[in-house]
Amino acid sequence: MRSNSFEGMACSIAGVLDAVGDRWAMLILRDLSLGLSRYEELRKSTGITHATLSDRLRHLEEHELIERRQYQTGPDRYEYILTRRGWDVVLVIQALAQVGDKWAVAGDAGPPLRFVNRNSGRPVKVALVDEKSGEVVRLRDVRPQAGPGADDLVRWRLSKFTA
Repeated sequence: MRSNSFEGMACSIAGVLDAVGDRWAMLILRDLSLGLSRYEELRKSTGITHATLSDRLRHLEEHELIERRQYQTGPDRYEYILTRRGWDVVLVIQALAQVGDKWAVAGDAGPPLRFVNRNSGRPVKVALVDEKSGEVVRLRDVRPQAGPGADDLVRWRLSKFTA
């Protein structure tokens, strides 16, 4: 069961979490990014119950992360496609996979999924880069700073930052 909405909170992270909804939705988005698009494919891949899958698909569609397209009539059947917003979340999914690989959550067999450059075939990873120069920045060299949309609560959180 999902918690109450984060609507109205001045936090980009909370806004994305609200749009995604929960961990099942992340797995659905993962599968859509891998090319699965039909209800039964998503159910087989995740092992999710019918009720939960239907609820999460509806939630993701309402938050414009996916689009439902009819591919058959009589009976009507639909497939689910990532929207631009949905593809934006794939970056988060890739980051989660990268952390999971670092933690070796799949065990000694190694990462169950790799992301590679389509052109070179070489592995890619999520990294922080300087917005202007494109240079990679180490996490320990990053610090949070109030943005133009910061409210008093954001400024209070930042006042507690010590790293």
